[in-house]
Amino acid sequence: MEIAIIAHDGKKADMVQFLNKNTVILQNEKVKLVATGTTGSKAEKAGFKVKKMLSGPLGGDAQIASRVAEGKTKMVLFFKDPLASHAHEVDINMLLRVCDVHNVPIATNEATAQLLLNAITLKL
Repeated sequence: MEIAIIAHDGKKADMVQFLNKNTVILQNEKVKLVATGTTGSKAEKAGFKVKKMLSGPLGGDAQIASRVAEGKTKMVLFFKDPLASHAHEVDINMLLRVCDVHNVPIATNEATAQLLLNAITLKL
């Protein structure tokens, strides 16, 4: 199962902490991680194997949306920073829309991401 991980700058540390908390699930051989550039680099430094796309503002959000549309990415964990403005808001909304169109679960905060990961442990 391919899971995309994305985090705004103000949430990258939270994402790494979340990944570390869920190491057993996320390092299962059946789970493949894909990430936007900087989030992926931080995940790699924490010991996770990650396929990195471009940075979000440079097209990484769109690349992940494409993987969702192609049926490759089955879940998106996107830790959004609701207190900051983002120049690439259009791309973010496009990713949310593509997930909705293709019925792919997307979590935009840690609580929802944890629920999604807990749900897939039954399938792994």
